[in-house]
Amino acid sequence: MMTNLNQAHLDIAAASHPGLVGKNNEDRYSVSAFMTGFRGKVPAVFAILCDGIGGHRAGEIAAQLGVTTVTEVITASDGLQPLETLENAIHRANHAIFEASLSVQGHRGMGTTCVCAWVIADRLYTANLGDSRIYLLRGEHIMQLTTDHTWLQEAYDAGIISDAHGGEHPNAHVIRRYLGSARAPQLDFRLWFFDGESDAEAVENQGLPLEAGDTLLLCSDGLTDLVSDHEIQRLVKSAPLDRAPGALIDLANARGGHDNTTVVLLRVPGEQDQPANRFRKGRILRGCVAGLVLMGLLTLAIYFGLRWRAPRFDLHGSPTSVATRVLSTQQPGTPSAAETVPAVIEASPSPGQEQGPTLTPWPTHTLQNE
Repeated sequence: MMTNLNQAHLDIAAASHPGLVGKNNEDRYSVSAFMTGFRGKVPAVFAILCDGIGGHRAGEIAAQLGVTTVTEVITASDGLQPLETLENAIHRANHAIFEASLSVQGHRGMGTTCVCAWVIADRLYTANLGDSRIYLLRGEHIMQLTTDHTWLQEAYDAGIISDAHGGEHPNAHVIRRYLGSARAPQLDFRLWFFDGESDAEAVENQGLPLEAGDTLLLCSDGLTDLVSDHEIQRLVKSAPLDRAPGALIDLANARGGHDNTTVVLLRVPGEQDQPANRFRKGRILRGCVAGLVLMGLLTLAIYFGLRWRAPRFDLHGSPTSVATRVLSTQQPGTPSAAETVPAVIEASPSPGQEQGPTLTPWPTHTLQNE
């Protein structure tokens, strides 16, 4: 069930620019706010960014197909199995792009990177293909949560080269994973959060709990080619959220703006204003109210029970219990009723190592099937 963005439980800001070299803007993005989960009562925000590959091969068409197809699958789901849903959505988008590339001669070979951030209540799920990135800004730190799928990055990870940031390398922009390939791409669910993690441990980070003040940043390589991680962190922290995407793009353009640049920001509101927290607090409050009502009923029951059992005085001034007075009215020979005391049960409510930018003076993507 879709809702307006002004009802989203995260603060959202985004901007996109074609750059300064006369290219078409082949970046596409979308941010959707909706309710999901059991009975559709859990707030969710889904953000996706695709950077089209191919230029004259209609990269912008591939990017738009990727954004549209993935978003439709995600927002129609119940959100109960996020990773499986993301994988299904990505595979459907890959098939749609590949089929479209075969239908028009000028579209052959088109493709797109893809990066997704799905926040369900306060839990983060990610997926990516290509060299678009997701960052998490928390306090004074910035963490790159995703891995670039470029020849350069894979060669560095394998120990073939010693520098993953060599923008002059001839294979610097060879993309190894993307949407639009003939076979289903290997979706990357690794979410890098702690130093020294293994691949399996990075995948286990899916569902990462977000904290008040956390900011997620999705961006195309037009930003990270020209702006360092430290600069991103400093600018996002110092600028108002609605102005931060434009400020980052302006900085990239000031350094040449040789590529399309897109920035999407998702911020968890402060503790007092956070709708996700209010959602949880509402359940806690309802539990407290129910507990108070129960306590009130128990108090009344005890009060009247004590009054019922308290000593009374008969006309002669001698104390007589209620049970005694009842017994005195019985006829001789009639068996007395046994006095019973009800039992009361009281229930209580239960409650990566930071990677630098891929420095690339020229925005040329090259596709390479694995």
